[in-house]
Amino acid sequence: MNAIVYCFMNAMESDASAIARGLRRRDPDLLDRLIEQYQHRLLRYLVCLAGNRELAEDLFQETWIRVLERGHQYDGKHEFSTWLYAVARNLTIDYLRKKRPVSLDGMIDRLMEDDRHAPFEPADNRPMAWEVVLQHQEAERISAALLSIPSEYRETVILRFQEELALDEIARVTGAPLGTVKSRLYRGLNMLMSRLKGAQA
Repeated sequence: MNAIVYCFMNAMESDASAIARGLRRRDPDLLDRLIEQYQHRLLRYLVCLAGNRELAEDLFQETWIRVLERGHQYDGKHEFSTWLYAVARNLTIDYLRKKRPVSLDGMIDRLMEDDRHAPFEPADNRPMAWEVVLQHQEAERISAALLSIPSEYRETVILRFQEELALDEIARVTGAPLGTVKSRLYRGLNMLMSRLKGAQA
């Protein structure tokens, strides 16, 4: 078992190192592969932060331009997705600060109605029609409950469970201490479960 874990860790490290080398060379094929791999997750995250799909799409393009320009800053010691989310988050916050003084709470609260459910759409496994309806209703409940909790908790819950980042990766993305991330996740989940129970009552 230890040998398997060791091999897996080595494979992850070599992937990250290969990405770092490719970004330093500004390899266009690598960039295409990265965009293809991360485009949906990154766009969902940007919609959550920017609160507007049109703006999120602009920021999505800008994020990849920034990746191309500053790819040499990625050292390959951590997951590429962690660095990518940090780039996207900083870009979004910088843009919205210049546009108008606003808190992160304000950014995330302005989700457009038609984008409200995008982060929680079920995977396309060709379920039957009634399953689609049930999944959509559940997604609406979760989305509405998430929108009702404070932004710092909401962002942490989304990064942990939707984007499947580890706690230390979330700390790097948000710039918050690991203890703060753990606290936000615990409180956010408690708030979320409380809202979901309240919605059922």
